[in-house]
Amino acid sequence: MFQGAVIAAVVPAYREEKLIATVITTMPDFVDHIVIVDDCSPDGTSAAVEAVGDPRVTLIRHEKNTGVGGAIVTGHKKAMELGSDINVIMAGDAQMDPAALPALLRPITVQGYGFAKANRFFAPESFKGMPGYRVFGNIVLSFMTKLASGYWNLFDAQNGYTATRTDVLERLPLDHISQGYSFENDYLIHLNILQTGATDVPIAALYGEETSTISLKRVIPELLRLLTFGFWKRIWYRYVLWSFSPVAVLLFLGLPLFVVGFVLAILFTVLTAGTGTATAGTTMLAALPIIVGTQMLLAALQLDIQGSPDKPTHEPFLSAAERAQLKTERARGALPPAATTIGLAPSEDTETDSELTVEVPEPEQPR
Repeated sequence: MFQGAVIAAVVPAYREEKLIATVITTMPDFVDHIVIVDDCSPDGTSAAVEAVGDPRVTLIRHEKNTGVGGAIVTGHKKAMELGSDINVIMAGDAQMDPAALPALLRPITVQGYGFAKANRFFAPESFKGMPGYRVFGNIVLSFMTKLASGYWNLFDAQNGYTATRTDVLERLPLDHISQGYSFENDYLIHLNILQTGATDVPIAALYGEETSTISLKRVIPELLRLLTFGFWKRIWYRYVLWSFSPVAVLLFLGLPLFVVGFVLAILFTVLTAGTGTATAGTTMLAALPIIVGTQMLLAALQLDIQGSPDKPTHEPFLSAAERAQLKTERARGALPPAATTIGLAPSEDTETDSELTVEVPEPEQPR
C-alpha cells in the first residue's frame, strides 16, 4: 500500500523470458499486486514468472496473442478484481525504473489526479543518444496526440509508464480501446472524453539489452488512422453530444470555410495563369474564406487548449497519519518537492494537530 492506496502493477509480457524476473524482483514492496499477462509468448516467459515465486504475482496467460493493449486491458480487469485503487503499467522488458514509481503515484495519491504519465523528454539532454529520426518522430507524434486527445499539457505520448485510478478505469470502455501499439494514444483520447485530470511526471527511461519488435510500416498507418478518428470522436462527445460548445461551432464553420477558400484559390490561380491577372473581387472571393476560416480554427484551438483537463479532479488517498506526517515535514521545512504543489493550505488556522488540509477542486462532471 502507498499513501493509503492499494497498488497493482500490470505487466504485459511477450517474449520476456530473460527480463521478466528482473521486473518482479525489483518491484517495490509497497506494490500489493503484480498482475503479469503473458500474451501467448512462444518462449518460457510464464515459466520464468513462476520460478520467481513472489506471492504478490498473479499470472494470466493468453491463449491467443492480442497485442500489448489487449494484455494491458486483461491486467487492468484482474487488478480491479483484486481490489486495487491505482493500477500502474510496468513493461515486461525492465525499461521502466521501479525507483521512480513513488514520483508517478504521488500526483494521484496526494494531489488528486486521475491519471499520471511518465515523460522521458523533460529536458533537452533527454534526447541525447537517440537517432535524429526518432527524435523528430517522437515530437511529431506527441503533438499529433495532443491535438487528437486534447491533453495539451502532456508529452511523450508513446510512454506506457502510467498510473490510473481504478474508479477512472471503471468508467472507461476498456474493450473498445485499441489493443495494438496505439493503445496509449487511444487511452488518452478516452480519458479526455471523461475529462479525467492528467499530468506528466519527469522520469528517465532505462535502456538495456531489450530489442524492439515494432514494425513502423504497420504501426504508423494504424496511428494516423486512430488519431484522426479519435480526434473527431472526442469533439463529438465533448463539444457536441454532452454540451454544444463554441468549439464545435467554430470548428464546423471554420474548417469548411478554409477548405472552400483554399480550393477557390487554386481554381482561380489555374484560370488566370494564362492572363497573369486576377480581379480584386476574384482575389477576395478566395482570400476571405481562408482568413475567416483560419481565425475560427485558431479560436477553436485556443478554447480546446484552455479546456484541457490538467487539474486534479479527485480526492487524495492520504490517511490521517500521513497527513500528520506531511504537516510535521512541512514544519521542519523537509516537505518533498513532489508534495509542494498540492495546494497545501498556507494558514495555520485551517489545520488541526492531526490533520493537514489539502485543497482539492470539486470533480468536474462530464458535459
